[in-house]
Amino acid sequence: MLENPEVSDEGAPADAPERFDEFFIREYARVLAVATALSGNRWAAEDLTQEAFLAAHADWDRLSAYEHPGAWVRRVVANKAVSSFRRRRAEVRAVTRWWLLDRTEVPDLARSDADFWRAVRSLPKRQAQVVVLYYLEDLSVGQVADVLDVSPGTVKRHLHRGRAALARTLDPWPEER
Repeated sequence: MLENPEVSDEGAPADAPERFDEFFIREYARVLAVATALSGNRWAAEDLTQEAFLAAHADWDRLSAYEHPGAWVRRVVANKAVSSFRRRRAEVRAVTRWWLLDRTEVPDLARSDADFWRAVRSLPKRQAQVVVLYYLEDLSVGQVADVLDVSPGTVKRHLHRGRAALARTLDPWPEER
């Protein structure tokens, strides 16, 4: 068979752009090595590499005409590694800041009051809110009404019903009544 210099072994024109799958197979391991060196983490490196190749695949018609499309993929990995590092650093800072700053003193709900607070939590939602704001926060009826955006009469009604329910639940001598 005569060799035609214009046709490759697969029958495609010799100057045809490389197929993406061939490019991927040839470059993947080396790009992964770059990503691993930049990220310091094999799993993160695999993610970075896959994201870069996914971007290359999406734009392969344009990239396949580049003289060195592998350089483009490596640049994407390098950029994503920097972005990933910055994102992780910001997350660490935020978590550290939260951990250090979120040491707000919470009123000690004594263990002896555990039954009371469990009973409060078992009340209907609005009654529990009113009881907590009124007794724990020591807010007036008007202030509770402002916080919950309800009328003072509604607060009084829920406070009365909540007290009655708590009295029934927590009464130590129910048979003496």
